[in-house]
Amino acid sequence: MSVSEKEKDPAALKEEGNTLFKAGDTQGAVRCYTKALKLSDSQAESAVLYRNRSACYLKLDEFSKAEADASKALDTDPGDVKARFRRAQSFQKLGRLDQAFLDAQRCAQLEPKNKAFQDLLRQLGAQIHQKSAQLNSTDARVQQMFSLLLDASAKDSDRQKAAQNLVVLSREEAGAEQIFRNDGVKLIQRLLLSKQEDVVLSALRTLVGLCTGHQSRTMAIVNELGMEQLCTVMGSGASTVSLAACHLLQVMFEALTESMKKEIRGKDEAILPEPSKELRSMLRHLLGMMPAANVSGAGRDSAINLLVKQVPRKSLKNPDNSLTLWVIDQGLKKILEVAGTVPELSEGPPLTDNSHMSCSVLLSKLYDDLKSDNERENFNKLCEEYVQQHFSRSSLDAKLRAIQTVSVLLQGPSDVGNRTLEMSGMMDAVISLCASEDVTHQQVAVEALIHAAGKAKRASFITANGVALLKDLYKKSENDRIRVRALVGLCKLGSAGGTDFSMKQFAEGSTLKLAKQCRKWLCNESLPPTSRRWSVEGLAYLTFDADVKEDLVEDKSALLAMFELAKSEDKTVLFAVGSTLVNCTNSYEVEKPDPQMVELAKYAKQHVPEEHPKDAPSYVEKRLVKLLEAGVVSALVCMVKHESPALTEACRDCIARVYLALVERQEDRGTVVAQGGGKALIPLASDNTDLGKIKAAQALAKITITSNPEIAFPGERIYEVVRPLVSLLSLECTLLQNFEALMALTNLAGISDRLRQKIIKENAVPKIEGYMFEEHDLVRASATECMCNLVLSTEVQKLYLATGNDRLKLLVLYSGEEDERLRKAAAGTLAMLTAEQPELCARIPGTTTHWLEIVQTLLLSELSDLRHRGVVIVLNMMQAEKSLAEMLMESEALEILSVLAKGGEGTPEPVSRTAQNCLDKAVEYGIIRNREGREKGKGTEP
Repeated sequence: MSVSEKEKDPAALKEEGNTLFKAGDTQGAVRCYTKALKLSDSQAESAVLYRNRSACYLKLDEFSKAEADASKALDTDPGDVKARFRRAQSFQKLGRLDQAFLDAQRCAQLEPKNKAFQDLLRQLGAQIHQKSAQLNSTDARVQQMFSLLLDASAKDSDRQKAAQNLVVLSREEAGAEQIFRNDGVKLIQRLLLSKQEDVVLSALRTLVGLCTGHQSRTMAIVNELGMEQLCTVMGSGASTVSLAACHLLQVMFEALTESMKKEIRGKDEAILPEPSKELRSMLRHLLGMMPAANVSGAGRDSAINLLVKQVPRKSLKNPDNSLTLWVIDQGLKKILEVAGTVPELSEGPPLTDNSHMSCSVLLSKLYDDLKSDNERENFNKLCEEYVQQHFSRSSLDAKLRAIQTVSVLLQGPSDVGNRTLEMSGMMDAVISLCASEDVTHQQVAVEALIHAAGKAKRASFITANGVALLKDLYKKSENDRIRVRALVGLCKLGSAGGTDFSMKQFAEGSTLKLAKQCRKWLCNESLPPTSRRWSVEGLAYLTFDADVKEDLVEDKSALLAMFELAKSEDKTVLFAVGSTLVNCTNSYEVEKPDPQMVELAKYAKQHVPEEHPKDAPSYVEKRLVKLLEAGVVSALVCMVKHESPALTEACRDCIARVYLALVERQEDRGTVVAQGGGKALIPLASDNTDLGKIKAAQALAKITITSNPEIAFPGERIYEVVRPLVSLLSLECTLLQNFEALMALTNLAGISDRLRQKIIKENAVPKIEGYMFEEHDLVRASATECMCNLVLSTEVQKLYLATGNDRLKLLVLYSGEEDERLRKAAAGTLAMLTAEQPELCARIPGTTTHWLEIVQTLLLSELSDLRHRGVVIVLNMMQAEKSLAEMLMESEALEILSVLAKGGEGTPEPVSRTAQNCLDKAVEYGIIRNREGREKGKGTEP
């Protein structure tokens, strides 16, 4: 049957899946069964395929999928004892012991003599008994804790201890269930009303334990407590309580949405109601917090943060954006209320320094989640209506509110912001308010002007109409709040040419003067943090100029001041700091123009971008050293650590780029690791822009290659590094990124079997095998080195044991290649494989007619490493089969081994010892007579 015919035949695919499963290629087997299921039109055949795929998922530790497939098989054939046994095993691993026991009991009834069924039944009985004992012992403890907490006469120390114990207990499944069943939610509700902050915190943390990963309990708690009470707690003034309440709501969202994604299968399981009602209730209350005057600024920021995380789709592959549409319909105007609030005016809810930026991020996320032009047009229309409603009023405060809303939109969904800015009279109002004598009016207008200068056409309009005004404000205003903002406007307009040295908007030296003033304000601690933040914004624009970069890195006090701001509570500064550092390290994308195209452009008198002389690699390297000396790594670590809507994907992308630049030099990697940079990179490699993920993963690879991974990524973190590294084994990445990922994975694979299992589970083996065929010598050799460490795993050994592939042949051929590094890796892999799986030795002569010549060349190599690998392969083959030993001893290998066994200068002791072991084995077989190995024969004199 041809390959194309096999791909269309479910029976052939099933057989291929069975073969792959037996050979240890579980992922390959899953793919075959999945293809067969799509083609099969027979219920009985599908049931067998589901049962087989269930076995694969059990091996891959994907127990939910294993249970789902076994249940599908049982739906067709309830008497399928194998499927029932697999479902019992899945239920056991998922902790659903009662259901596992029922299935195991049924299996034992169908086949009473089956030892595996009886063993599972005994295990489950013991586990159920243990769980029951746990429940009984915790029951009394729960009652005692609540009694203490609700007893006003109890000592504070006793109540605090009881509160902590309750939190610890709620983190165990048995304890959480007991708290819930003992009317715990009603008692916790009373604790939430306490005036003592630590008691309220304990109540919230206990609820986190009850809700984590448990849909039914979460739904019951949402309905019993009511979202109003939880939102009231989150909106309270105490920031620690507000954050704890925000964390609880985050856990509740995750419990409800995760379980919605899972299909509930199995006739024994209770069908739970859809949690969408509870979700909508939670979202409705969060939206209600937006304009509420009694909600604290921190509470409002928490609500915005939750909406950012929970409403938009996590992946655009998911076609359902109904939650986003619902939020826009129900709450866009409420979100715009926050966006349009000017804190200095009496009207409007309380805000923090982060509120407007958080609003911009939320609006941007909602807009990006829309799928059609109609949906986007509706969003635009609602925003324009809101802005127009306020702008058309005669009140100046209302006009300021409209301009402030436009500012926030320009920072978020800029297309929407630009449309509102183009409304009749808006730009004129902004320009005229810049000249107002009222500082608040000026501030709102200048900020709008700065954000409006984002696009080139807008920048050129403002350069023509607003530069004189901004210069006037900068020189004549007596208020530093206005001066610093006017300065940023000038900085933004002055950097419109980007890194193109020939496209400067202002006269020579002007940008340096602006930058000097920015640094001066940045270091002035008497200024409010918001004004100092604006000075960083200015530097973010001005550092496109290499002269400004050089001045900034030489000014250590300015760098330290910027890093302190990055670590502060005001997270709106993150992107500005990130952008400034990207510019200083030259880690932005630069496309090198084709020299021929440059010549053509010059001939046609078209503009050709020019690089500043101080952007040369030698200058960049010195700047990196200065930044490291000033403590840039600790600032970056802090920037990543705190969750905030201001830590956008664009901001994460900047941080990843800077990290990659910092670890470029091998000698700097230790410094980055010592200051916590390695740990901070892991989340950047999973939550980032597509390009940001690659940059962070490449930085992780560079660290893993040259540092001890167990020190750079202590504890469980080392296992989190695997997935980002495997993601670099992609055609979308460069060959350098492929090479560095392979080198890093080689290091990890040599540490422990658990790490090797993690690499295998991430489906890296087929990708690594693909790179073993790469034309580039270094990439091919590094892939083979990685395989050399991976063959220590029995799963990979089984791939080589499987028949019908050329894996072993490739290793034998590579052991005879000219590339020294490739030969070492291939021969090393061969030596380990033949030691671990002796049956492979008999297959070596069948791989190529040149196999003996390749082995002899290894034995004769000038490199002791290759000679050692050669004698180990020979010894393994001789120990495996006498016939192989005879073939080797009848060749020139005998003479070579005799020379190596004598040792002497240039022959390391392990080589001579192993060569002697080969000769001893030949004597043992009776192939040669004496130990010196000078004579051949079957025990007779020649």
